Parts: sequence; structure tokens; C-alpha cells
Amino acid sequence: MTAITRRLCAALAGAVLALSPAVATLSSTSAIAQETGPRSVADLAEGLLGSVVNISTSQRVATDRPTLPTPPDGANPDDSPFQEFFDDFFDQDENSPDPRRVQSLGSGFVISADGVVITNNHVVKDADEVTVNFADGRQYPAEIVGRDPKTDLAVLKIEPDEPLTPLEFAASERLRVGDWVMAIGNPFGLGGTVTVGIISARNRNLQSGPYDDFIQTDAAINRGNSGGPLFDMQGNVIGINTAIISPSGGSIGIGFAIPSEIAQNVIGQLLEFGETRRGWIGVRIQPVTDDLADSFGMDTPHGAMIAGVTEDGPADKAGIKAGDVVVQFDGRAVPTMRELPRIVAETPIGKHVDVVVMRDGEEVNIAVDLGQLEETEARAASATAETDAEETDTTEAENEGTAVLGMVLAPLDDTRRESFDIDPDIDGVIVLMVEENSRAAEKRVVAGDVILEVGQRVVATPKDVLDQIEALKSDSRKTALLTLSNKDGELRFTAIRLED
Repeated sequence: MTAITRRLCAALAGAVLALSPAVATLSSTSAIAQETGPRSVADLAEGLLGSVVNISTSQRVATDRPTLPTPPDGANPDDSPFQEFFDDFFDQDENSPDPRRVQSLGSGFVISADGVVITNNHVVKDADEVTVNFADGRQYPAEIVGRDPKTDLAVLKIEPDEPLTPLEFAASERLRVGDWVMAIGNPFGLGGTVTVGIISARNRNLQSGPYDDFIQTDAAINRGNSGGPLFDMQGNVIGINTAIISPSGGSIGIGFAIPSEIAQNVIGQLLEFGETRRGWIGVRIQPVTDDLADSFGMDTPHGAMIAGVTEDGPADKAGIKAGDVVVQFDGRAVPTMRELPRIVAETPIGKHVDVVVMRDGEEVNIAVDLGQLEETEARAASATAETDAEETDTTEAENEGTAVLGMVLAPLDDTRRESFDIDPDIDGVIVLMVEENSRAAEKRVVAGDVILEVGQRVVATPKDVLDQIEALKSDSRKTALLTLSNKDGELRFTAIRLED
């Protein structure tokens, strides 16, 4: 070998050594991708298909009613919590020979060896007959143990010939956006269909009810998947498929599932009592906006503001007051208003819980004994009341009132109380007029409203209002928190900017 050849071989060897780390890194990256990617879910799906069932229902309808209801899932539009937002996936047998019978299909899954099956409430609601169909051809008539329209869940019971293989729940809270999930169901009557996707989002609020907290997934879900399970990659149920957003009725990659945490609590109550028994503290609540947070001295808006307290309810007996902001309930943080009804509902009835509220800029701990929510009463609804008021002559109001923040205020005497039909138990400062396009008008303050407090300080005269506003300005506050009452005594809170 010549000297030139030796030098050339050495150079080539050096180049190979220089490339080795890059090659090793590329190989390692490829191996990691292979380990973490969804190479196949065949083995996983094979072990789960036998526990996912088809739910078929039939319902007799009066002859003067149409054979097929207008909604795609066969639900009454007034009863369905999702009808306003999207098509639910529920298949109709349009070729039924009996014009008085409506037949529908959905999905479900087994959670006990002795035959407890879970599905959606809207799948079995109003059904005269419910049948559970297994992939191997077995069919069993089902009894409806209990239903919960608020979370769209239902529990069925069948009597199998032999023990069934139940599915296991897992905590959906541990999963993150981007984690792989798998759905099995009965889309368009095609049983045992497997689809795979990821968790697209968490804590979705579809404004379908007080306990919204949906998992969003892009796993293909269609009509007939309703009530079927959403699995993690270990084969545990982390959600129950319940709805889709779809202009066409088919999957566009936006599906929603009830989280396992919510489902397990409801299912347990339906099995034990045949109904849901939710906690109740007896309050009306409203969101904490940026302006309200500023008026409370909060760095960021959080918590649920108490807009009203039910007389002799648990909150009233414990000392919770209108204007308090609940920031923690039974050791759980309350980041926004919509979390509080769900947390309260999931807490056992009669439990002695600690509630942390913000009051006068300080945290106050209050012990509350939970009562039971009566479903017929609008107990934990958000405070969204808007008041109607009688028109007042502008010139007369300006002549006898005090102007502040775009409002004309006056003492609440007998004449004005009668004129605005204000409840005799209400005391404060009446709003005679609100200037158009003013800061008060932006916050929907109207003539006939009564100001009870400014900055959580009671006011009885227009001068009290002016003095308190000046005090807030002296404290460098940017907003004034007003406690308002309508003529019937319903409270609400609003924060009005003190400066433009």
C-alpha cells in the first residue's frame, strides 16, 4: 500500500468516525419514535371488542305523531342537552314496517361480570324495549336501572348466561392533550368499529348543562357511537362518547366524551339509588370578570362569585354572603365559576366541608354542611338576571337626582318605591336614569335598579355612593363594585370603571 493510499484510507476512517455520533443519534431517534408511535392497536382492540355492545331500542308512538322525530338522534329537542349545538349520533330505522314504532341504535359497554351495562341517556330515553347485542351474536333484554339527563348517562342491567368480561375505568385527569386514545362503537349500525386518535382538548364547555367538562377527541365518532367507550392505550375507559359537532352528520374530527371521573360518580349513584343525589349549598353564582377582580384587589380573575343565597339553605346557615367569592371548596381549587356546581354536585350529601371565600380582600374559611339538590329547583344556576324597568322622564330625573358614573341617583322614598314597584324589604339608592352609552349602561344598569353597596359598603343615600367612590379613587382602585337589586330583590354584582 502506497503512502497516498494509506492517507486516503485514514481520511475515510476519520470521516466514518465523525459521522458515527450523528448516525447513532438518528438511529436512537428512530427507535424512540417506533416505541412511542401507535404501531398497531390490534392486540389491544381484540381484547376489548367483546365487552363493547350495541344498544338497540324501540318505542311505540301515537299514530298522529310522525314516524321519525325531527332530531337525528330521535330525541325531543326540548329534552336533548346537545340539540342546539350539534347532531348527536343515533341511527333511525327508516324502513320499519310498523309506522307506530321507532327503532334506534347506539353503543354501550360492560362494567360488571353480572351484566351492568353503561350507555347514554339519550340512547334509551323514552324507549319501550332495550336490547343489548354482543359481537358474538348474543342478545339480552335490558332493564333501565337509572338515567341522568344532566350528564347524559344511563345504567342498564341484563341477565347473561355466563359471566361477562368487564371493562375498567381509569382516571382521565392523568391524560394530556396529544395522548393517543381509541374508540369502539356501533357507527351507523356497523358493530365493533375501532377508531384511533388523540385527545384534542380538555375541559370543554359546550353550555349543554351545569356540569360540562368534556374530553375532545379527533378519533372518528359517528352516529351510533353514542354511549361507547373511549380508551387509553392500556385498554382502560377514560371517557364515554356522547356527542359530535358535525354539519353533515358524519365525523369531522370533533367528538366529545364524558370524563371517567364524572361518569363513575354518577354511575355509582344510579346503581345505588336508581337516581342521582347531588350536593347542594343553596347559592346563585356569577363569573368573576376582569373588572370584578380588580375591584376585589385580585391579581387575576378566579373563583365563583356568590350573587344570592337561598334563605335557610346550607350556605346561609354557614354564614356565606352575597358578594363572597368562592376560591376553594373542600380542598379543591375553584378556578372559574363553572367548576363550582360540578365540585359541589360530586361532594357527598351531608359532608362537612371547608369553603374558602374572598371577603373584603381577605380569605375567610367557612364550614358548610352539604344538603341535597332537588332537581325540580333551580338551585345552583348562574345569576344572569336582567331587569326590566319603567321609563322615567329624563328632565325630571336630572332635576332631582345626583349624577355619577352615567347614572342619576336618588334616595329610595315611598313615592319612588311605589313608582318602580320595588319590594318593601329592599333598601338603598335608586337609579332613576342611565345615560346612553355610559359606563353604567355598558354594564346593563337600568332605571329601577337599587344600589345596595358600593365597594362592599352599604349605602343609603346618593352622598354615600359619592363618598365611597371617592374613597375607592383615593385607594387607587380602577373600578367600583356595585351590589344591585332588581325590584324583586334578586341581587347581582357589577364593576364599573371609575376612569375612562
